[in-house]
Amino acid sequence: MHILICNHSPIPVFAYGGTERVIWDLGKSLVAQGHQITYLVPQGSICPFGNVITWEPNEDWRDKIPHGIDVVHLQFNPGANIDCDHPWLITQHGNSDVGEKLPLNTVFVSANHARRHGADCHVHNGLDWSSYGPVDLKNNPSDYFHFLGKAAWRVKNVRGAIDVCRAAHKKLVVMGGTRLNLKRGFRFTWSPSISFLGMVGGEQKFEVMRHSRGLVFPVRWHEPFGLAVIESLYFGCPVFSTPYGALPELVTEECGHLSAHMSDLSMALNKNTFNRQECHQRATQQFNADVMAKKYLAIYERVISGEFLNHSPPVMRETAVQLPWHLD
Repeated sequence: MHILICNHSPIPVFAYGGTERVIWDLGKSLVAQGHQITYLVPQGSICPFGNVITWEPNEDWRDKIPHGIDVVHLQFNPGANIDCDHPWLITQHGNSDVGEKLPLNTVFVSANHARRHGADCHVHNGLDWSSYGPVDLKNNPSDYFHFLGKAAWRVKNVRGAIDVCRAAHKKLVVMGGTRLNLKRGFRFTWSPSISFLGMVGGEQKFEVMRHSRGLVFPVRWHEPFGLAVIESLYFGCPVFSTPYGALPELVTEECGHLSAHMSDLSMALNKNTFNRQECHQRATQQFNADVMAKKYLAIYERVISGEFLNHSPPVMRETAVQLPWHLD
């Protein structure tokens, strides 16, 4: 099968990345399983295992589809009334606006994500864990926890993560934010127990998680998936988060604690009796790129046969933001 993967951002990912990392690992796994991949992505992209065709947002992506493509896999919403001569599907990676219609052949990244759009077709993200380096699950981790996400986004609730760690008298390393933030109002964090590394990726990010005691992630929105969660699990880090969006699908009782109450999460940090090996195995067995690729292959076959993935255009039914966070 020859699959065309289309995205608005260049590949490969050079820093943290999200969608770019997922589609890179998806393509790599599909090639390993005997298929051919072409990426339709912006200029500057390179790929050693697949073809690359460049395009710009002002161009019509349909005019760029090469001969011999069996299925087109879009990573963005081209509009609900898509007109394409090839079998097609889109993966919706984020939360759409309330009332926004998505195309019939939309795949979501978690069951919760699909359900909130009135749909049920979903594929969990997976990653190529071989690129994440070694994991030491035998030695005790260091004395800090970590936060990973765009701290300037209020829905990520870095303030809540800081409060949880302060209440538990634990150190926190924030990846994805700075001590002084002026983007969303004034926030300045003064505390020697809270460290800020800014936006980090690659080995620096891996090294922080490799020695962390766990991920503190009290998001205040319905997380569509949560790559930070499965990356942390891979390094044996239990996850302490709110029970919103896909989090209950990713974090089992053996791998972390979910609560919308600060005091509850802080007590869980102090207990922290979770098994690091089970965390690691959950990531590698359930959320790997090969599992993701096999599920997408089954969906490719469905759309090639002319099947629609949803009975009606998916529509976001409720707001995904400003969810409760209790300071008790």
